[in-house]
Amino acid sequence: MSTVDIGSLDDFVSGEARQIRVNDRVLVVVRIESDVYVLDDRCSHEEFSLALGEVNTETCEIECARHGAMFSLKDGEPLSFPATRPVAHYDVRQVDGRVEVVVP
Repeated sequence: MSTVDIGSLDDFVSGEARQIRVNDRVLVVVRIESDVYVLDDRCSHEEFSLALGEVNTETCEIECARHGAMFSLKDGEPLSFPATRPVAHYDVRQVDGRVEVVVP
């Protein structure tokens, strides 16, 4: 496992999904207030970018823009059909205003 600095907290807009690349992975980063969540940027239903979807800041969920599947930002679990499999989620740390993601 390695820890990768992905930027300052201020680099991420609350309520917006943003695609980033870390090593050979494509991830989606979502900031909600002072919390940051990181998932694989691929819907488990049909390999579509989650970064293109809408974020629900009240329920801490992201919607796949292609077919409307909802995923929990906290653990990547699918919350609605057509998705039935989770997407990988990553631990996030904040150190001195910087955001770090732990990748295998």
